[in-house]
Amino acid sequence: MTKNIQDSIFYKTFFDIYGAYPTGLSNAPGRVNLIGEFTDYNNGFVLPCALQYSTRILFKKRSDNVINVYSTHYPGETERFDVSEEIVPGDSQWGNYIRAVAFVFKREGFLLNGFDILIDSDVPQGSGLSSSAALEVSVGGMFNYACELGLPASTVAVLGQAAENDFIDCQCGVMDQMISACGVKGHAMLLDCESLETQAVSIPDDLAIVIVNSNYPRKLVDSEYNQRRIDCEQAAKKMQVSTLRGADMAKLNAVKASLSSNEYKRAHHVISENQRVLDAVEALKNNDMTVLRELMRASHQSLKYDFEVTVPATDGLVRICAAALQDRGAVRMTGGGFGGAIVCLCRTDDIASITKAVEAEYEKEFNLVANIYVCSAGEGLKVTTI
Repeated sequence: MTKNIQDSIFYKTFFDIYGAYPTGLSNAPGRVNLIGEFTDYNNGFVLPCALQYSTRILFKKRSDNVINVYSTHYPGETERFDVSEEIVPGDSQWGNYIRAVAFVFKREGFLLNGFDILIDSDVPQGSGLSSSAALEVSVGGMFNYACELGLPASTVAVLGQAAENDFIDCQCGVMDQMISACGVKGHAMLLDCESLETQAVSIPDDLAIVIVNSNYPRKLVDSEYNQRRIDCEQAAKKMQVSTLRGADMAKLNAVKASLSSNEYKRAHHVISENQRVLDAVEALKNNDMTVLRELMRASHQSLKYDFEVTVPATDGLVRICAAALQDRGAVRMTGGGFGGAIVCLCRTDDIASITKAVEAEYEKEFNLVANIYVCSAGEGLKVTTI
């Protein structure tokens, strides 16, 4: 690994920028969520998987408190701030993620050094594969390792979530950062978002993860997300539970008359989705495609009709891929919805069928070209000395 880095253009670029070689490498992956959508901020269960795509940071400690950042994706741009001063948002959108992580580490009382940093990533941006969480976890991993803070990977994840919540002002759950920090190669992760307990769930060797990005242009949907969160909170309040994690169908139906139509539907999705996650863990353990297919089909239908976050383009991709796979695969929307991607679990022999069907039908029907990513389960955060 170290030798490969030292032979890379990435490594040489660091020297060209800073006039010295890096001393460390921090690497954190993107992710896909196999099942368990909108359950995380309701303290429920999720089943994400780290991917082979990752965000890498080459770094070298400085003798002062200045952090200098370059990115291979934004040539000519630079980010620079002093961690001994108040950390506030800057002009660079991508640079603010580095500021955000430094901000929360400093807020928690950790003493940070200055660094020279170069970022590179092959996590596809805008595909719902959580390039932002990969960046936050990679930066946090660098701080933890190089400043000798001794934090477990799960704490790096929680601090990454806080960076996004409190500095970037995106109210995400902790799922993306946890799988990026703690993923196990060849495994998905069952995450209990209430206790933060994790369980590695082996993905069968003959099972492929295929992600199809719809490239549907997302509109401004923050208000839609916020309203769904409010609906979930109101439903929990009327059931007299702190979050929907403490609810079940009996409690939901007992208060149905007091709920708005949307409050009932949102809660119905979350409660049923939590059970689908637990059932999917068992199905993966048994390599049972029949059960996986039904669980993912039900999840997509629930996201379409109960949570109302699908669009015709993603519904169309699910239909196209499901028809191509028949009983040989499982398909559903993944991520935040209102566009974004779908995920297919299928045998490796059937990847060609999905690709052929999407290329033949999707553009013709929706006037959009999809990106197809054949993925494997990668490992979580890794930081090494070079």
